[in-house]
Amino acid sequence: MKLSTSSIAKLRGVHPDLVRVVNRCAADWKDAETGFIVTCGLRTLAEQKVLVAKGASKTLRSRHLTGHAVDLAVTIGGKVRWDWPLYDRLSKVMKAAANKEKVPLEWGGDWASFKDGPHYQLPWKQYPGATKGK
Repeated sequence: MKLSTSSIAKLRGVHPDLVRVVNRCAADWKDAETGFIVTCGLRTLAEQKVLVAKGASKTLRSRHLTGHAVDLAVTIGGKVRWDWPLYDRLSKVMKAAANKEKVPLEWGGDWASFKDGPHYQLPWKQYPGATKGK
């Protein structure tokens, strides 16, 4: 599949290794009925504070603040869907893409608490990056 112009724009400011993984995932995506879009890449501290206030995020130390995270949404027929099995499927393709690109990757769906199916990030250990939040 090919990433939309909007998705490509949302990858601006995202670490090049993570951009490579997202692009590889898109290239390797085989199902013509489904796809995915990038809903968020680099985020400002003000945007992050709003998400925390809404309960959509639990931290001001988000990897989005430094361009080390992306959120992806699965689409069917061009419409975003939130069914968990779709995100589990996307995670398999993203993880395979990360392996091919030799980039370590964490999926929010693997977290013990606050499962975050759309969220992918580069690990703190290999990509420390500075954050603006506390």
